Amino acid sequence: MESNQLRAETPRPPQGGGGGGGSGFSAILTVFLSFIAIFVMMMNQSPSTIRNGLSILHQVPEGHVGVYWRGGALQKTITDPGFHLKLPFITHYEPVQVTLQTDQVRDIPCGTKGGVMINFEKIEVVHRLHKDHVHDTLLNYGVQYDNTWIYDKIHHEINQFCSSHSLQQVYIDVFDQIDEKMKDSLQGDCTLYAPGIEIMSVRVTKPTIPESIRRNFEQMEEERTKVLIAIEKQRVVEKEAETSKKLAISEAEKIANVSKILMEQKLMEKDSARKQQEIENQIYMAREKSLADAYFYRVLKEAEVNKLKLTPQFLELKFIEAIADNTKNFLGEKIGGNQQRKREQTKLKSSIVTPRIHPLGTFYLAKPKRQM
Repeated sequence: MESNQLRAETPRPPQGGGGGGGSGFSAILTVFLSFIAIFVMMMNQSPSTIRNGLSILHQVPEGHVGVYWRGGALQKTITDPGFHLKLPFITHYEPVQVTLQTDQVRDIPCGTKGGVMINFEKIEVVHRLHKDHVHDTLLNYGVQYDNTWIYDKIHHEINQFCSSHSLQQVYIDVFDQIDEKMKDSLQGDCTLYAPGIEIMSVRVTKPTIPESIRRNFEQMEEERTKVLIAIEKQRVVEKEAETSKKLAISEAEKIANVSKILMEQKLMEKDSARKQQEIENQIYMAREKSLADAYFYRVLKEAEVNKLKLTPQFLELKFIEAIADNTKNFLGEKIGGNQQRKREQTKLKSSIVTPRIHPLGTFYLAKPKRQM
């Protein structure tokens, strides 16, 4: 009994090394399966993602910033263009463009207010993401943020616009306003919910409409073109008539101006002739006045001289001279009596004939008749 008890109390060695070997094999198997899982995950990703995960050194291109995820969590670190380092398999990197980029939204079907289905083949949206808002925008909407705020939003806004307008308005009347309306609508929502996105411009192509309606619009456009051509022809005719009228008026004004100039010239000539005649008249009057004054002065002086000469001695001298010039023979007894009578007659004449000269007054010459 005691030997059995001692045998029972004797410690037994652990059974074979199987237990320890099994746990080591499990660890190796776990690591192997982990590598297989990582390999499978890498095989399911794109080659660029695989290179991105394996690479330590990476390059951020110009016009982009580098954004990083670690274990799926977005990091606040944002790098500028150039070479940078990261941890492989742990840190994931994506370049995000922060310069202007153009997104093309294609094949946008919509129904007008009248129920006609049309299709916008392409709408281009030019936008950019501000660098300061990259982290918040990607945190809320992911790397493909433009799917939410550009592609999906354009579909929504175009359908809203078409549903509130008729085909005539969408296709013709207000088509030129769609660009601005889309831009304002996109920018309004982006400013409210994603302030880092700036919409620069929107370009909308002409929508595709059903063939029958398109032909009707083409016919309408042809008729409108004909009307416009007729209106333009009418305007051309009116312009030609107006031009002819203006030419006639211009010609008449030219003739009138020429006539006016000729008339003014004739009047100036007449006025010049009148002034010349007045000057000549003034010269003539001055000359005649000077002649009259000279004549008056001469006569006056002669009268004064004659008055001074009327003396008995001078008269007797003149009588003797007259007798000497007219020698006459008188026959008769009373010669002396005849001589005495002649003397008395001469004295009587001299006493009667007394020249009295008065100064001349102002006189005016008759104006000569103008020759027409």
